[in-house]
Amino acid sequence: MAISNDGGSDSLIDKPSLREATRVWMKIGLLSFGGPAGQIAVMHRELVERHKWISDVRFLHALNYCMLLPGPEATQLAIYVGWMLHRTIGGLIAGILFVLPGFVTILALSIIYALYGHVPLIVAVFFGLKAAVLAVVVEAVLRIGRRALKNRLMVGIAGLAFIAIYVFKLPFPWIVVGAAVLGVLGRWRLPRYFPAPASGSMDASSAYVIDRLIGQGQLQHTQPSARRAVRITLTWLVIWLAPVMLAIGAFGMHSVLAQQGIFFSQTAVVTFGGAYAVLAYVAQRAVEHFHWITPGQMLDGLALAETTPGPLIMVLQFVAFMGAFNHETALSPLWAGIGGSILTTWVTFAPCFLWIFLGAPYVEALRNNHTLNAALSAVTAAIVGVILNLSVWFTLHTLFAQVYRAGFLSIEIPQWDTVNPLALVLAVAALLAMLRWKVGMGWVLFGSGLVSALYATL
Repeated sequence: MAISNDGGSDSLIDKPSLREATRVWMKIGLLSFGGPAGQIAVMHRELVERHKWISDVRFLHALNYCMLLPGPEATQLAIYVGWMLHRTIGGLIAGILFVLPGFVTILALSIIYALYGHVPLIVAVFFGLKAAVLAVVVEAVLRIGRRALKNRLMVGIAGLAFIAIYVFKLPFPWIVVGAAVLGVLGRWRLPRYFPAPASGSMDASSAYVIDRLIGQGQLQHTQPSARRAVRITLTWLVIWLAPVMLAIGAFGMHSVLAQQGIFFSQTAVVTFGGAYAVLAYVAQRAVEHFHWITPGQMLDGLALAETTPGPLIMVLQFVAFMGAFNHETALSPLWAGIGGSILTTWVTFAPCFLWIFLGAPYVEALRNNHTLNAALSAVTAAIVGVILNLSVWFTLHTLFAQVYRAGFLSIEIPQWDTVNPLALVLAVAALLAMLRWKVGMGWVLFGSGLVSALYATL
């Protein structure tokens, strides 16, 4: 540990210097493979177990808040911890370094995909990755379900969420609101299903830096302030929306870039539950409404995001690149794709800083509030149902060449005689490798892509 030089009362106590924190955040950003679960596991190991910056109870409380927010929870969690330690500059460094490696990698791979994606060998590799990604999504349903569905009521909420989004196509924000209301009501009517949250230590002699700082009366910036809240809201709304206004002014309201800025800004507000939840919403809009990409390209984008560091929600960057590359006429295809990538990344992650800088002080003040924790628990259960919907969508579009809509609710049904045997074998093998033999996701993706490429050469 080094003595802080940030100034103010925080300098009275040992805590990581900004330089030391920057090195740790860079390491976490480079190692953040495996989607939200893998990224949260890396942060837990580095921040809780190794460096002891934050206690496990406080870490989980922050995570629950981030899961309730729209957008990528792992990114928001990094911003949260960085902000607690080093104020706004700490949150900016943590969030930017968490996103930057994935942004650079996805942009490079998007360019390669757009220029060479239809080369037979590359097509075969991505075909294999799609099958493995299906296994990753199914594994995510099981993993998150084990953590979130702790009793029959939570299982019921997850089931209702799945039926609402898959059968009745209910918008995801309404599902989140409904789950939160059920959690609040359940806390009062069925309290045994919503146990009281554990309280963390704020002892000045705690082994964890943040708890020790708070216990000694430091970190005054974590206290709620109405004046500060207004200032943060106005500042970050300008930062968030200014590029969208520039795109509209430069290319017109109906240009692809302007529409992407507007759509993904809306997505940042209405998509809750992290990357897996947002994909179902984005897939429906980008594929079926805007026609920017095909279902196959959507799966290719997810495969790219799964194999690179950074938040899984970086798949939106790929969607925007391909949509602008193929459909924006005001610029050359390559520059349009790059512009779409930058704009979409900006409007996707700028709100994350707003949510944390604005809401974290109030969440800290409500850390032991039973009602809030009940709402968080119910929303987490609903997210399991939404992820299950996503796994069904991926299954249909990965294993079958054709699907059709049947019934008055237009539920998608597979054309059974169009099943792809290779996709089925790869998906089952990937699922067994991950669940039974605990093979790492990176190796599963690599093996599936390699097998598919070798099969294509035969």
